[in-house]
Formats: sequence, C-alpha cells, structure tokens
Amino acid sequence: MPDRRKLVELWKRGNAAALVTLVRVEGSSYRRTGARLLIASDGEYAGAISGGCLEAEVIRKTQWKVRSGACMDRYSTLFDDTADIPYGLGCGGTVDLLLEPANTPEFAALMAAMEASLHGELRRVSTTLPEDGRVFARTVLNACGDVLYSTASTLHDDAAYSFDEVFAPSQRLFVFGAGDDAQPLVASAAAMGWRVIVIDGRAQWARRERFPEAMTVQASLAGLCIDDADAVAIMTHSYEQDREFLRQALPASPRYLGLLGARHRSALLLSEAAAMLGWPIERACEDVFAPMGLDLGGDGAEAIALATVAEIQASLSGKLPRIRRMTAEVVSEQIAKGGASRYLQTQCAL
Repeated sequence: MPDRRKLVELWKRGNAAALVTLVRVEGSSYRRTGARLLIASDGEYAGAISGGCLEAEVIRKTQWKVRSGACMDRYSTLFDDTADIPYGLGCGGTVDLLLEPANTPEFAALMAAMEASLHGELRRVSTTLPEDGRVFARTVLNACGDVLYSTASTLHDDAAYSFDEVFAPSQRLFVFGAGDDAQPLVASAAAMGWRVIVIDGRAQWARRERFPEAMTVQASLAGLCIDDADAVAIMTHSYEQDREFLRQALPASPRYLGLLGARHRSALLLSEAAAMLGWPIERACEDVFAPMGLDLGGDGAEAIALATVAEIQASLSGKLPRIRRMTAEVVSEQIAKGGASRYLQTQCAL
C-alpha cells in the first residue's frame, strides 16, 4: 500500500514514462507479485520490484524496451554467471516482469484504479500479458462488477496469460486522541498507506496542522461511521472521552480496537462501556487489545507508535494470538484489585 500511494503521487506529476510490474515468481523473491516500479522521464522512480538488486538495471533499460509497446522481461536472481538470463545475484529465484509505456489508456486505467483504492474504493484489474502472440489488454471493474475500462481488442480467457489482482481499499484507522503522542502514530500509520482519521473533542489539539498526514481531523464522529473493516486506537488521556469513544466503537466490531493506558484503567473503561451498552462484559472484551501495542521495549511516543502500528498490522494479517486480547477474567481481576469506579458503584446500586 505505501508503494501504491507513491506511484500515484509520481503519476500525478505528469511525467511518467514506463511502469514495471512483477507478475510471476519462480523460487524466492524479495517482493510478491503485484509489486511495481514507476519510472519518470527524468529518471525519478517510485516503488520497487526487488530488494534493490534489479532496480538500476530495469530503470536503465525499460524506457528503451517499451518504445514499441508493452512487453515481457525475465530476470534470474539465482547465482549462476553462466545462465542466459540476466542477472544472477544469489537471491534464489526468477521473476517475470511486465513492462508497459505510460502513454496508453491501459496505463491510465490502472493508475486510476490505484488512486480509487486509496480513497476507499475497491477495483478489480485483469491484464492480458503480451506473450506468445497475445495482445496486451486490460479490464478494470468496480466492486459491483461494472466495467470501468476495457481494451477494445479481444481478451483471452487463458489464465496462464492473465494477471489478475484486486486493489482493496487502503486500511482506515481511527485515532481517538490528538495529543502529542498521537502525532508519531498518525505519521507511522500514514507511511503504511493507511487512511487516518483523528478525532478529539478538544479544539486546541484537534487541528489539521498538527496532523498533516491524516485524511481527516475533527472533534467528533459526526458524518463518519466505524465499520468492521476499520482499526481503532483510543488514546485521548481523558477518561470520559475514552469511555464515550469506546462505547461508540464497540458495536461496530472493528478489526482492531486498542486502548492506551494501564490495564486497570482499561478494565474500568470496558466495564463501564459494557454497562452503558447493556452488554455482558464478555462481549465487550471479545476483540479489545489493552494495553494496546506489542511489547517491543522502549519508551516515549515514537516507541508507542511503533508498537501500536506493529500490533495493528499483525492483527489485520491474522498473526496475533487471541491471548493478546482483553478477557472478562482480567477485567474482573483488575477491578477487584483496584476497586470499582464511582460510575460502576452507582450502576450496581440502581
């Protein structure tokens, strides 16, 4: 996703010359299929198709190779200086690259699809690879299956010559809290290509200039809706604000929901939010990480940002065990240790 944003930014400058896409891998490769390298006419580039071993060679030759249109190229990263295929470096695989000029409607349709995904829209792209006599062609569909672009020439159905991909909407992260410690978190999340929304009821903190990387900075959820594809980090340092934002976030069942702060504080927040929603505490705890952030060590806002982004990424990828989540047992234990809040005492008395 970070590459996609950089490619779109370079494309928008108007001097793109050629695009390189990694479409097949045999053996091992530093990048997965779908990795791209966009080359500008002045030699500037964005993205990457390897760990840095192929870029210089590909940048040097691609504009010349696409003079007559899109074509395929193959590079070997196996260490073999006798091989016919360049460019043996010992990385352990062979990669097939699609090279295409940037002055075609197919290129423009692909870049428009990338840009749409950065704004939250899904796009499906199918590209017929120009090999074995087949004509380079491309079709772009939206989430409903409507054709947004299709090359006029006949497309081939042979999957062996088709490169299909989905440009999913970029991840959306709600950061509830606009304090100083939220700034590196927002910057780190934006660097991942995520769309970040900062919300804080304190006008002196919730200012656009404090979060230039954020998509939106505002004082409340007005006009916005959290859904189950989103990630949420609650870190206002205001107990009442955190409780209210937690109450609003829980029913949406976001993919990630983290609470910053001591475990006893988080236990009280969950207990009170559950009571406000009329939920059993078990339901409120199902997908909450508290305290949020992987235990990476370190101290300060930057370390917290790194730990939080790492935990969110791991959670989104299904790499975190459920033991990382808060449980009803932990909530009960923490409340027993520290005592219930005045709110909970009042609720119990009613």
